[in-house]
Amino acid sequence: MKETMLQQVMTAPGEIAFRELPMPEPAAGQLLIRMMRLGICGSDIHVYHGKHPFTKYPVTQGHEVSGCVEKLGAGVTGFKVGDKVTIEPQVFCGKCYPCTHGKYNLCEELKVMGFQTTGAASTYFAVDASKVDLLPPTMDYDEGAMIEPLAVTVHAAKRYGDLTGAKVAILGCGPIGILLMQTVKALGAASVAVSDVSEYRIALAKSLGADHVFLAGKTDLNTAMLEAFGPDKADVIYDCAGNDATMGQAIHYARKGSTIILVAVFAKMASVDLAVLNDHEIDLNTTMMYRHEDYLDAIRLVSEGRIQLKPLMSKHFAFKEYLDAYKYIEANQETTMKVLVDLDQ
Repeated sequence: MKETMLQQVMTAPGEIAFRELPMPEPAAGQLLIRMMRLGICGSDIHVYHGKHPFTKYPVTQGHEVSGCVEKLGAGVTGFKVGDKVTIEPQVFCGKCYPCTHGKYNLCEELKVMGFQTTGAASTYFAVDASKVDLLPPTMDYDEGAMIEPLAVTVHAAKRYGDLTGAKVAILGCGPIGILLMQTVKALGAASVAVSDVSEYRIALAKSLGADHVFLAGKTDLNTAMLEAFGPDKADVIYDCAGNDATMGQAIHYARKGSTIILVAVFAKMASVDLAVLNDHEIDLNTTMMYRHEDYLDAIRLVSEGRIQLKPLMSKHFAFKEYLDAYKYIEANQETTMKVLVDLDQ
């Protein structure tokens, strides 16, 4: 009798079922991964609420993941059974202009596992070996599942260019904001100021190395930057909150000729003062996911001890408690950073 596995399926917003399927066989060029950890991110929560514009139901989730190699498909080299790994969840065509010019994260046909194609929320997952990255023995599965969001911040940080000696302001201290704060410091930023509406989150950012923290709503961005950096203000402002208030303040209070990088996804059409952006010749840049080199840098920075992931881990849930994990996040929004689902329980 063929061995079976368990797979999560979000059948509709707020509804999760589990189904038993035959264990997949890795095709040529693939690896069979025994999944160990899944992270839940903001985009997953949008799916849970039925508000993700590019996801249809039913869908199997899981894009922040770690696991170990169970079996190698024909022709696969560079891996062995038992290797600790993570997965890059982008599925791209390889033929469009962005793909053929090294920017496959912007593929015209881009799909992401767990949203537009099957994610890794199953006890076993067969995937192309080209999308699998080795994790060092010193890294545990919890950290491995957080390499994906860290790669997001590595890519975002690099969008500015050389951060050596830079003065950086970050608006929003969710998981991405705090990971970005650590990332820009690891890449050479001289001083980082962060702001958020949550006292809990700015305290966590401070404990992880933020040089200056400000409670949004109590201190406006202009005052915060003057206090942190003096009259020259920040060299770059990263918006990790993504709303008219944060982007509006960034545009109005940025130093003339400086840079703003939008990291967050706006939930609705933005209404901001582009006349000021133009008049002050501010560079407004954006960032989209990551590429392979960003994953490698993320793994390296954690391995070198330059970025701490464990303080952002809020709670673990067993695989069959997937729905409870979402309910926990809903009930503890301000103090929840990263919730992990354990498949090895």
